[in-house]
Amino acid sequence: MQRFDALVVGAGPAGSTAAYRLAAAGASVLLVDKARFPRDKPCGGGLTTRAVRMLPFSVEPVVEDIVHTFELRLGYGKSFERTSEQPLCLMTQRRRLDHFLARKAQEAGADFRDGVRVELGEELRVDGEPVLADVIVGADGANGITSRVAGAELGYGVALEGNAPLDRRYRGKLVLELGVVPGGYGWVFPKGDHANFGVGGWESEGPRLREHLRRLCEQHGVDAAELTDLRGYRLPFRRASSTVASTKLLLVGDAAGLVDPLSGDGMYEAFVSAKLAAEAVLSGDLDAYAQRVLAELGPLHAASWTAKYALDRFPRLTFAIARAPLAWSVIARLVRGELKDPSAARGLSRAPLRALDALGRLAAA
Repeated sequence: MQRFDALVVGAGPAGSTAAYRLAAAGASVLLVDKARFPRDKPCGGGLTTRAVRMLPFSVEPVVEDIVHTFELRLGYGKSFERTSEQPLCLMTQRRRLDHFLARKAQEAGADFRDGVRVELGEELRVDGEPVLADVIVGADGANGITSRVAGAELGYGVALEGNAPLDRRYRGKLVLELGVVPGGYGWVFPKGDHANFGVGGWESEGPRLREHLRRLCEQHGVDAAELTDLRGYRLPFRRASSTVASTKLLLVGDAAGLVDPLSGDGMYEAFVSAKLAAEAVLSGDLDAYAQRVLAELGPLHAASWTAKYALDRFPRLTFAIARAPLAWSVIARLVRGELKDPSAARGLSRAPLRALDALGRLAAA
């Protein structure tokens, strides 16, 4: 029977980077996934530079566009653009990114097995064969077995996306359509030869997502009926009472419900939790993992929830605050990873943040 220091279940961004960090430090790691790689995943495919800074290696080989400009529009009406000299977001596709990350884990020494089934019972089994592992890192997403075994309590948003041929006006630009989907927004993300069009919002918006996506495409001169790779998916949000760990089981990324409630992005959280999980395994202090995750991501997510409620109930006022130059400086620094969370902002830039916080608290009351 094979024995490993860690079994990592799920070879998405969180699982593969956790496996990479563990293997690179000399641990014996088995990384498994039920799908055959390369495989695709529904996702906008944007990597903020904040997220990229958490990686111990470059993702340049799978980058298809580099975003320096954000365009924000309210209700398909008023809009503004803000540009950063430094990159804000790197655009990729999950099919390419996840395969790249799994290969990096392999190169570091992890045993990677795709297209296999995992059983977590009294005995660990991988494709029917028993294995031993000191620790399990659960990285198989919100619908995976590890989240259920750990007893995670998750809420959900929903999203729908598809691809259209790239119009060069989107090159180097990320477009966000605010105030058009309750609990979320619409987006246009540029890729190598296409643009990703998507909408996301509260779970209750599920039955209306197709109409939201049709309207988004219409506003951008695209025929929604011609979109390819149309996919819907759920966005897992951790409830306040939910655990991110149980005995010898650490949840990372979507399996722990660590998606940012405002943006719906989970890449940064995937890489942060992967790093913390690897450190916990290597140090032998598994009990510290949950507290460290909440300390690292809690303030950022609390601010995101506040902003989400403000945007949902008071879209015009929230849009006006976001448009303020002082607010943009904070947004850009957050996206680039220069600020850990909004509370780290100082000086005059705190004024719009205080206004947004007041709006959010009023909206949530």
